[in-house]
Amino acid sequence: MARKRARPTLAYADARGRYYFDDHCAALADGGIVRSPRPEELIPAPPGSVPTLLPLRRPLGGRGVEKRRHALGVLLPAGYTRLLVPAFEAEANAPTLPLFGYTFACAIDDELYVAAMRTDRDEDWEPRRFAEGELDALLERRCARDPENRMLAQLRICAGEYGCFTAQNVFLQRGEAALPVSPKCNARCVGCISEQDPEAGLPSPQRRIAVELQAEEIARVAIEHLQAVAEGIVSFGQGCEGEPLLRSHAIAAAIEKIRGTRANGTINLNTNGSRPRELARCIDAGLQAVRISLNSFREATYAAYYRPQGYGLADVLESIRIARKAGLRVSLNLLTHPGVTDDVEEVAAMERFLADRPVDMVQTRTLNIDPHRYFDLVGRPAATIGMRAAIERITELGVRVGNFTHVH
Repeated sequence: MARKRARPTLAYADARGRYYFDDHCAALADGGIVRSPRPEELIPAPPGSVPTLLPLRRPLGGRGVEKRRHALGVLLPAGYTRLLVPAFEAEANAPTLPLFGYTFACAIDDELYVAAMRTDRDEDWEPRRFAEGELDALLERRCARDPENRMLAQLRICAGEYGCFTAQNVFLQRGEAALPVSPKCNARCVGCISEQDPEAGLPSPQRRIAVELQAEEIARVAIEHLQAVAEGIVSFGQGCEGEPLLRSHAIAAAIEKIRGTRANGTINLNTNGSRPRELARCIDAGLQAVRISLNSFREATYAAYYRPQGYGLADVLESIRIARKAGLRVSLNLLTHPGVTDDVEEVAAMERFLADRPVDMVQTRTLNIDPHRYFDLVGRPAATIGMRAAIERITELGVRVGNFTHVH
């Protein structure tokens, strides 16, 4: 007979970021409504998890928690979706948390557990380890072959400084390769990783590409990647740029140059879907796949986070319709957050949308943001069904759930 698993108890951090367990204090999680975690929401912290201190935030538990204890969050590796966030009380002078995906953690049988589920597997997204100097040598060799290419100069920063997998793929010649093209954006996402408002109180984790690249230098990077990777993917629209549809003319011209040389591989576009006409231009040029980002299927919740400039959720939905009609592989990049994604009203809106406009895949993406900041923006739910149940509702509609762009 299997031994019954012990109840989840408090995991917390000290001021130096070391974490501890308290077997006498119950663990509470935040799913929009503070509650105890359910057994089916918890798994042992997977390899690659990063425990992280939440400064000046006291964990909520089954008894009064001493001030010297700080709330603990865990950053998940790729391929996992967060189901709950840490429950904490922030002190008056607590700084806004940096842009990471804070996941609830607790202790069970003296092991660290997290509220998460595995939603995808892909060896191209497994943690990478390079020998000393190996990555630098790869970057140097590739850039030396095209020293004037400004895209490669940006990708060198992203691959070396930020550890971006799609940027590294350009130099490793594997999988999905990044093609950043746009320094401007028509949304002011609260959790944007490349451009934060000065009043946000936190720095941008990445530097956005600063130049408007021309079709020729874009195509050179893409063509070399597809020459080396038979089923490779080249993707416009990366975290180090703004909205690529603002550069649809350059993208369309680049696609034509790519296809004039290479017939293999997949040309993909990651976008906010704000400009249906510009998306149609890219489709006419030979775009094959599109991944459209959104955090919600409800207008008010969408607008609170994206803060769109000159477009609305209706334009995003129209872009999805156009892409489906044209026969593209269409994925949604769904920015998930417990208490928002699984809000009963949100789930109903999602089901209505997916029933009317089916897509090939929903890629769940843990939204990197301070949880309290996000709830302040979009509000807390009256009732939720739980993140696992919300994700299962997607699969019940016949839509694949994952985290990565796949060739098939």
